[in-house]
Amino acid sequence: MRPHNEDSAFVGPYVALVADGVGGAAAGEVASATTAYVVSATALARFGHDLESIVREAFVAAVENLRLGVRQDPERDGMATTATAVVCDGTRVLLAHVGDSRAYLFRDGALTQLSHDHTWVQHMVDSGQLSASAARRHPWRNVVLRSLDGNPAVPPAEVDVVDLDVRPGDRLLLCSDGLTDLVTDLRIAEVLFLDDPHSAAAVLTQSALVAGGKDNITCLVLDVVDGPLVVGDGLLLGAVRDPRTHVVDPGSVRASLGLPTGRDDLRRV
Repeated sequence: MRPHNEDSAFVGPYVALVADGVGGAAAGEVASATTAYVVSATALARFGHDLESIVREAFVAAVENLRLGVRQDPERDGMATTATAVVCDGTRVLLAHVGDSRAYLFRDGALTQLSHDHTWVQHMVDSGQLSASAARRHPWRNVVLRSLDGNPAVPPAEVDVVDLDVRPGDRLLLCSDGLTDLVTDLRIAEVLFLDDPHSAAAVLTQSALVAGGKDNITCLVLDVVDGPLVVGDGLLLGAVRDPRTHVVDPGSVRASLGLPTGRDDLRRV
């Protein structure tokens, strides 16, 4: 495993997100932690507003905070992160995605990839210049073409935002490439048959480790249910919970959203 965690995540009843600090770049863990914090806080604070507007606002705010982080500390120049998020308002579910973390749907025993990798090898597959099997083994398979970047000279990456057609009984998986680089779709589907989502996530992580995983591995297994609205809170996970990792400016994020700013507890949004 990497000596430090560059993955961050958030999971709650209406928002779930995986962010993977890209490629070992400067402060990748700061980029992923800031993105997880900003996107989850924005989505929860704006709950009840137009869902697509919420998602786009959240990703714009994440990039703005990454750029602020570079201005505060030029040594962070180059920090970037993937981000794959599912946001729900009780009637509609949106997927927002940039990079090579992934979202999957598991329905009736079948696994379907919902996100599209923004990588060099996927571009080559799409253009017919590389087979999918060759892409999995290619030395450039982790070269990411789109990410959330703190460099103000780089135009913000286009974020894929799509409506998801989900129904009760479906299961969603959000994961970093630490899982999918090593664990086949067949094995992922096999594990997702487990009843308990926490157990499924743990077994998926262990499967990647057994396969020789040296990257950070983050898996969120989410069950789609039909039930009453509940309090929209959640849990931050990964690098964002490490006291050595600094979200760029959580106080200003909370202030911009009209949230209390008496203390900057990174375990709450």
